[in-house]
Amino acid sequence: MELFTPDFGLIFWMFLAFAVLFLLLWKFAWPAIMKGVDSRAELIDKGVLYAREAKEQLDSAKQQAEQFEAEARTRQAEILREADKMKSQIIDQARSEAAQEAKKEMEAAKAAIEQARKEAQQSFRDEVSAAALEIATQVVRGQLANPQAQQKLVDNILDQIETAN
Repeated sequence: MELFTPDFGLIFWMFLAFAVLFLLLWKFAWPAIMKGVDSRAELIDKGVLYAREAKEQLDSAKQQAEQFEAEARTRQAEILREADKMKSQIIDQARSEAAQEAKKEMEAAKAAIEQARKEAQQSFRDEVSAAALEIATQVVRGQLANPQAQQKLVDNILDQIETAN
């Protein structure tokens, strides 16, 4: 049993060795260990902070991307509305110009028809006048063939001249 019960001197020297080792560890090793633990804790805190900032930046970037996407959709809708409006304006303008051109063509056609009608009337008058003249010439020649008819025509003309004066 002596083996299991230590002697007082052994306990004293063991206690003294433990105390010196404890003091040395307390003086030199413990601050280094604590400094390492603190630096590691600080590094972990910085990593967590960096991760939070990165997450916030990512969330912000997502939000901005969604905003830009919404703005792009709005702008796209505006551009499509403007394009549709421009298309309608171009179609309306083309219709208006076509109507004006058709009106001009109709007026030109009416003027051409009126001119052709006037020319036809004039031609008809000229032909009728020529035919009437031809008939009158033949009638006058027939009346002038007779000497009494000639005398009567001359007398009528002289009477008309006298009454006119």
